[in-house]
Amino acid sequence: KLAKLCQCFNIDVKHPRIFTGPEDALFGFSVLQHEADGEKSMLVGAPWDGPPNNRKGDVYKCIVGEEKNSNCSKVNLGETALQNVSKNLRNSHLGMTLTPDSPDGFLACAPLWSQECGTSMFSTGICASVSDDLEPRETIAPTAQRCTTYMDIVIVLDGSNSIYPWYEVQNFLSNILSKFHISSDQMQVGILQYGEVAVHEWSLKDYQTTQEVVEAAKNISRQEGRETRTAYAIHMACTEAFSAERGAREGATKVMIVVTDGESHDGEELPDALEECKSRNITRYAIAVLGHYIRRQQDPETFINEIKYIASDPDDKYFFNVTDEAALNDIVDALGDRIFTLEGTLGYNESSFHMEMSQIGFSTHKLDDGILFGMVGAYDWDGGVLKEGTNGRIVPPREAFESEFPLELKNHAAYLGYTVSSVIVGDWRRLYVAGAPRFKHKGKVILFELSNEGDVNIVQALNGEQIGSYYGSEVCGLDIDQDGITDVLLVAAPMFLGSGNKEAGRVFVFNGTLKSEEKSQDARFGYALAAAPDLNHDGFTDLLVGAPLEDEHRGAIYVYHGDGIYINHSYKQRIPGSSISPSLQYFGRSVSARLDLDGDELIDLAVGAQGSAVLLSSRSIVQINVSLSFQPHSINVIQKTCQRGGRESACLNATACFTAVSRSPGPHSNNFGITLHFFHKLPKYHRLRVHTGQTLCYKLPFHVYVNYIRPISFSLRFKINDTESGPVLDEGWPITIKKSIPFFKDCGEDDVCTTDLVLQAHMDISGTSPRRRLAVEVQLQNRLENAYNTSLTLHYSRNLHFSSLSIRVDNTPCAANTLKILKTTTDIQFVILDFKTLIVSVTTGFFYSDSVEREDTLGDNSVQLQSFVQYEPDLFVSRYVYPAQQYFSFSSFLCSIYILFFLFFCAVTLI
Repeated sequence: KLAKLCQCFNIDVKHPRIFTGPEDALFGFSVLQHEADGEKSMLVGAPWDGPPNNRKGDVYKCIVGEEKNSNCSKVNLGETALQNVSKNLRNSHLGMTLTPDSPDGFLACAPLWSQECGTSMFSTGICASVSDDLEPRETIAPTAQRCTTYMDIVIVLDGSNSIYPWYEVQNFLSNILSKFHISSDQMQVGILQYGEVAVHEWSLKDYQTTQEVVEAAKNISRQEGRETRTAYAIHMACTEAFSAERGAREGATKVMIVVTDGESHDGEELPDALEECKSRNITRYAIAVLGHYIRRQQDPETFINEIKYIASDPDDKYFFNVTDEAALNDIVDALGDRIFTLEGTLGYNESSFHMEMSQIGFSTHKLDDGILFGMVGAYDWDGGVLKEGTNGRIVPPREAFESEFPLELKNHAAYLGYTVSSVIVGDWRRLYVAGAPRFKHKGKVILFELSNEGDVNIVQALNGEQIGSYYGSEVCGLDIDQDGITDVLLVAAPMFLGSGNKEAGRVFVFNGTLKSEEKSQDARFGYALAAAPDLNHDGFTDLLVGAPLEDEHRGAIYVYHGDGIYINHSYKQRIPGSSISPSLQYFGRSVSARLDLDGDELIDLAVGAQGSAVLLSSRSIVQINVSLSFQPHSINVIQKTCQRGGRESACLNATACFTAVSRSPGPHSNNFGITLHFFHKLPKYHRLRVHTGQTLCYKLPFHVYVNYIRPISFSLRFKINDTESGPVLDEGWPITIKKSIPFFKDCGEDDVCTTDLVLQAHMDISGTSPRRRLAVEVQLQNRLENAYNTSLTLHYSRNLHFSSLSIRVDNTPCAANTLKILKTTTDIQFVILDFKTLIVSVTTGFFYSDSVEREDTLGDNSVQLQSFVQYEPDLFVSRYVYPAQQYFSFSSFLCSIYILFFLFFCAVTLI
């Protein structure tokens, strides 16, 4: 059909808006359409923004104004949105994910945001909820745990006269303090020195960096005193040094390190002091310095027993002894290691270990009652999901998915939560969807229910079919008919190998696949998926698919149309990046289609590329209804109305009327041009302007010459002139109209020809054998109105041979251009000879007609004639005589044979 020659879809690729940003920042990694206070813009993620040693990442705002392109400005969310959570934002990569959060905000996520705990970095991830005016509202870090080094440490230091030399103690303090990770979210250290009295050298809250406490330790002077009141100092540390007034933090692990070189002078008070420590949940390390005893050659057994009594149990973990003050430095590493391994003995929930690399924000999905997060790195990279919403935080344990992800495969890194979504099924139940693209290296997608208690009911599992295809890395649910029920779930496998073992990519629609351009190269088709509300204005949701590696990494996007409750598997429009700009790379790495950004109330497309973001506008869609009329309305061969070639002819004037109707919402251009191509003998072309909502009639400036041999047929084809801007013709809309012009029928006012054809026939056999003739005479009469295209058909037996035909029409001469059988009698005679077969059809009338004809007396429209013929065969018989045998013959033989000669049937049909 001619309509298929026209690509009717309406994404404008001739007038794109291209926004550029720093390529090394991965500007374009994510895109999100945005509107606030009447200002429309694109938000573009640049997760590698920042110097090479600190890729904090950020989001850029690109305003969509009157000018074709505009500059993009950095929002600086990396500095403001996450600052109140942690001062350590190094390499957090904010902007990897941009997700609509609510009608007036969005989520910007940094899945590689890490917590520094001791010498380890844990990528738990973090998201920032941002308002439409780009002001941070709150941070969301549901898997962020307090570091195991979240400790308040008080060193109870013996400063009595027996400690010698003091600088060795100072060295020990500097060395052990340099091992501690001092910060507001890790360790705090206070020092209480005692002898006869106890003094707070500094409190827990006084210093917030390791460097500060190391410098402070160098300036501590010995307290001195003749007594060692250890019980008194321990009690004071428990009740005062670990108080909130001195900076103790709720939830921090409390650790006391007691360093002394002699028995206490208030040993009888030790039980009460230690009981106070136990009631406050304070863990105690005790170090016995034996220098004083060794120098005096005294037995330290009683002293050692007292220090073991001070230390928490077991002794082999919490008790140390050294030969002298200098030897304190020999236990620095061992003491530090034992303190850092306190985690696991202090009542922490076991699941806190499993969330250390969860990377919250790698995938997110907005729900009516909260947000669904994918935890791709949780549980040793087996992955998981987390829901944060009105019912609190729901974290299903690893065992909840055991039926589809066996625990024996826990070290295979399935990456569950690489993508997350949800669907609404027929009974209005919500099912959550999570992809695990590395499960058994083929990938898997699960659909499950999640209760408020964290119980999981897996409803369905979809398994990948090809190793390495990354099946389940993207999922997208579509409510195509927009009734609230999800109609289609699409699952992408962007690394699916196609022909030539190249990563062509594939998108599965449950039991089908989407068709893309056949490419013998890498494409990563399905790397990005996005629902589009209704691009072609037919009331159905559409789909965008990104293929960023297609065309040698230039990239492309595909547009698919919804239809009813299905998605058409063949794409409607393919938009290669090279058609937008020859410099684009990885066009289609991210897509977003949810808002009108250019002000025409039509949905626009935002597409991310390497260092660029592209805005593609939609074009309005029109339907053009065409009607053809002629003056006069029919051809009367009797009346001549014009001269053509020196001959009188019947001529016509044709008028074409156009009514343009817009199928698109909102204001749009209603004045556009079309070109007409109309055909009768030679094609002619005319251009005119059409306004939507109005009817424009155009009189074709020529006459039509009537040819009396064949019917008059008129064809008109049209197209919209401006193919680069303005509206486009509705897809599948006919662009050709054909009409045949009827002849004048002369059948009265009702324009219905009522006929009464009467057929009479008889036959006569004459002549002598073997040239005998069978003559058939047929008489056809029309007693009422004109009968058009009347035919006479003669059927006879195969042993007859047609000889001749003569026609006689009463009162009217017979002519080859006879148009109709008038109200008269027509006689037709057939002469048939020999015994061969010939079928004859006689027709009167040579013109096409759309006449409406009717005859109510059909009984006299056919005649059947029959005759029997006798033949004389004239047979001759001879005889021959042979030895021993004699044959006899008859001299004559007469046989009379009666033969059914033929069955004659004459019928009259009306066409």
